[in-house]
Amino acid sequence: MISGKPYLFSLIIVCGLSACKSLKETPQPALKPIPETFAFNKDSASSASMSWRTYFSDSLLLKLIDESIQNNPDVLIALQKIEVAKSGVQFAKGALFPTISANTSFLQRRFGLYTMDGAGNISTFIRPEQIVPIQLPDFYLGLQTTWEIDVWGKLRNKRKSALARYVAGIEGKNMVLTNLVAQLANAYYELLALDNELDIIRETIVIQQQALDLVTIQKQAAAANELAVMQFKSQLLNSQALEFETLQRITEFENKINFFLGRFPQSVTRNKVRFNNPITFKTSAGIPSQLLANRPDIKQAELELVAAKADMKAAKAAFYPSLNLSGFAGLQAFQAGLLFQTPESVAYSMLANLASPLINRSAIKASFKSASAVQVEALYNYQKIILTAYIEVSNESARINNLEKIVALKTEQVTVLNSAVEVSSELFRTNRANYLEVLMTQRSTLETRLQLVTLKLRQCNASIDIYKALGGGWR
Repeated sequence: MISGKPYLFSLIIVCGLSACKSLKETPQPALKPIPETFAFNKDSASSASMSWRTYFSDSLLLKLIDESIQNNPDVLIALQKIEVAKSGVQFAKGALFPTISANTSFLQRRFGLYTMDGAGNISTFIRPEQIVPIQLPDFYLGLQTTWEIDVWGKLRNKRKSALARYVAGIEGKNMVLTNLVAQLANAYYELLALDNELDIIRETIVIQQQALDLVTIQKQAAAANELAVMQFKSQLLNSQALEFETLQRITEFENKINFFLGRFPQSVTRNKVRFNNPITFKTSAGIPSQLLANRPDIKQAELELVAAKADMKAAKAAFYPSLNLSGFAGLQAFQAGLLFQTPESVAYSMLANLASPLINRSAIKASFKSASAVQVEALYNYQKIILTAYIEVSNESARINNLEKIVALKTEQVTVLNSAVEVSSELFRTNRANYLEVLMTQRSTLETRLQLVTLKLRQCNASIDIYKALGGGWR
């Protein structure tokens, strides 16, 4: 009669080999090459390599940035996420090595007399002239170990994935710093702009009050009518309302900055005079490939792609047989007093287990397909962030160039209108201009001066945003 054991063993080998067959991975798209240069820029150096301490010259702003880095809630949260990722690396690294644990146990057993164990114990001597007791105690003191041998690299890929996500977390923290520096700088210059707008509004209120007083006198002398007085007063009231609206916006932006600094509402120290002086930023876009090294979000996306690839390889290795070793070594006896009597009480065992998934592998297949799709998703995300970065730099560079021309024209317009206010006021005093001409001139001057402040603010914002787009602000 032919034994069935060889056939069973052969079946296990065949099934094991079938389990090792690789599944079809999700097709990966080709990455689009990044352009070699920016069309608008010929410099090879990038402003992103500059520290924010060098890029920004306002000492009061630098002080605010320093404080925000220490106390900003988003930065503190990002640091804790890094600690979580670091623990994941330690966990994945520990899985590569055997686990050894100390074990002390006591077991009280009684075998039924009409069983193989019970019947055998009645006639078995556990010690000379001592039969195995029916109530059999079992004392054990020793070590236990388990170890999965990483034959196919599953655990090593899990460690690689965890390490990539840990470093990605650091880049994520750098991205938080980049955004924080840019947002805080934009809010700071917005506050300076509002301070200057408030000064312009108050100067205009003085001029409008003087015009109202003049037309009131003229009305009393029958040189003007009530309609003129009402028009001048209406314009004055509108400017006074605009003053309080601006004060409210100042309060809101002060509190916005306070939030960035992680503190409760209080006055923000700043120098509004600096806004009137030309604010120059040394901006150079460099070459597009430098974005890959400077922008934290691109580096983070690249590391997430590395982690996704490692996860996919680990999921693929789950189809292969796993080799596990387990065992124990220690002292074991049926009496506590005999526990340390060696070599009689020495006990040990060692087991090698080779297991391979054969039936109902749907969960493993689903895990592999999911990991493969996540890898492709990470690749698309990496490409998307590179494209976004290139477009952001292109947009901000064009904005800087165009705003420079617009500000020059608007500055000239303000100069003309300031002169027009003086001329219209003088003509009105000598009855050579009507009150509507004075009103229109004052209104146009106020609007244009406020527009000029807004344009200067947009210049500051563009210089800050391109610094952020290039990947500056985290060094």
